Amino acid sequence: MIAPTPSTLSATPGYRLAALALMLLLTGGSAAALAADTASLAPPRVALRAGTIEGRQATVDGVTLHEFQGIPYAAPPLAALRWKPPQPVAPWRGVRKAQRFGPRCMQLPLFSDMVFRSDGMSEDCLYLNVWTPASGKPAKLPVLVYFYGGGFVGGDGSELRYDGASLAGKGIVTVTVNYRLGVFGFFALPALAAESPQHAAGNYGLLDQVAALRWVQANIARFGGDPAQVTIAGESAGSIAVSALMASPLSRHLFARAIGESGALIAPIAPLPLATMERHGQAFAAKLGDGSLAALRALPAKTLLQATAGQNGDADVDLDGWFLGEPPVLTFARGAQAQVPLLLGSNSQEGFYTGILKDQAPTPEHYRAALHQLFGAQADRALALYPGGSTAEVKRSATALASDFFIAHTTWRWMDLQRRSSHAPVYFYYFAQPRPAKRHPGPGDRPDTGAVHSGEIEYALGNLATNRVYAWTPADWRASKTMEGYFAQFIKTGNPNGAGLPTWPAVRESDGGLLRQTIAAHSRTEVDRGAARQAFLQQFFSTHADPL
Repeated sequence: MIAPTPSTLSATPGYRLAALALMLLLTGGSAAALAADTASLAPPRVALRAGTIEGRQATVDGVTLHEFQGIPYAAPPLAALRWKPPQPVAPWRGVRKAQRFGPRCMQLPLFSDMVFRSDGMSEDCLYLNVWTPASGKPAKLPVLVYFYGGGFVGGDGSELRYDGASLAGKGIVTVTVNYRLGVFGFFALPALAAESPQHAAGNYGLLDQVAALRWVQANIARFGGDPAQVTIAGESAGSIAVSALMASPLSRHLFARAIGESGALIAPIAPLPLATMERHGQAFAAKLGDGSLAALRALPAKTLLQATAGQNGDADVDLDGWFLGEPPVLTFARGAQAQVPLLLGSNSQEGFYTGILKDQAPTPEHYRAALHQLFGAQADRALALYPGGSTAEVKRSATALASDFFIAHTTWRWMDLQRRSSHAPVYFYYFAQPRPAKRHPGPGDRPDTGAVHSGEIEYALGNLATNRVYAWTPADWRASKTMEGYFAQFIKTGNPNGAGLPTWPAVRESDGGLLRQTIAAHSRTEVDRGAARQAFLQQFFSTHADPL
């Protein structure tokens, strides 16, 4: 027999074990040493309350990790369980493989920047994924539970930009969660409220998140995580969900810290009354013929999904009287939300000036006309807060206004409410690192002038390398090292400060504004003096729907 080469041994566990056994016999090595090496090669297994799962081992940046993908945390929401709160997962016998991502939840292909690794798409999608350091012994590590963005109509825990390996390599048990989307996760009918013991309907996707957090409380210690050190986080819709989870009586006791990246469930992204959601649901059901609940539950998932094509906007959260009994703005104002450290912020280009000017050139004249159309008699006040005396100033101010209208205002209000009503610290950021040029730009492609919506995710989670679209520069790697460092420290301690990181003070009044941290290649503390314009928008949104 030809002796195996060293490279073959490293790639072939059977050969490696045979060689080790021979070596041990020749050198007098112990059986315990062989058993220890055998265990290091075996796929990791974890005994959960529902049954045993088997993951896989990986090495990232020299750190050995255990990865578990496609772990069910609730029963498949099929047939009679469609539009029901998530139910307990059925126990299983034997060992269940957890080595590939579960299916993503039903969604239309709306977002070109979502790169999925999921096992197809299905209504059976309530799965989560865990990355954990392979310590080999019990530990009490901090935990991150991350909820994806996508307007509550798209997204998946398998997306490359949410990969948990980098943070796991820093000693954090990292979890990503799938939750129901669109008509499957945010849909209400009077019949649904009538059959509910809580007389609630809608918010099924958020109830999925609550179920996932309860699963984490029950099971995460088996992965080395500490259920008393859970941080929830998310971007865009995920961030909106974090604000809602902080407000909901069902969830605000299930975590110790929170991170929000661009978005909160505050006007102009406020929850709808249940009656309004029910009217929307009835109108949608009428398009499908027999609008009875039994008929709707009998429809194929693809039929329901296709019926949503062409609908504008994201899915809506509602005041169902169970998950949410009042708008979160009221919960936060009276200090009844989760009293936990909060890290949150928004990006420098959440929107773009074309959102205000449409197809008009960015001239002062066009800008003034656009403000008059938006604000009517309040246009002069808006112009004073968002000035536009030159083309360059119009571009800056209209971009700031479009960003505020879209999502930055909600984030600012969340920050301000939390700092006023909580004894826990609040850390506010402004992400200002524009992504670089694309590796293979198409005709007309130009680098963004600011940090666009969702552009911070890869930086924050340490996943620049998995995004091959952009030609990352040393400046991008510096920004990512800083932002991921801040996140890791906050997840571990509730404070983003740590060795080698620029000092980041908690929000407090200073020099006529509020302290915030600008995160970029050269991060620094600055003063946000935008309170007057946010107060103007708060007043405006109290009497107007989002006009954009």
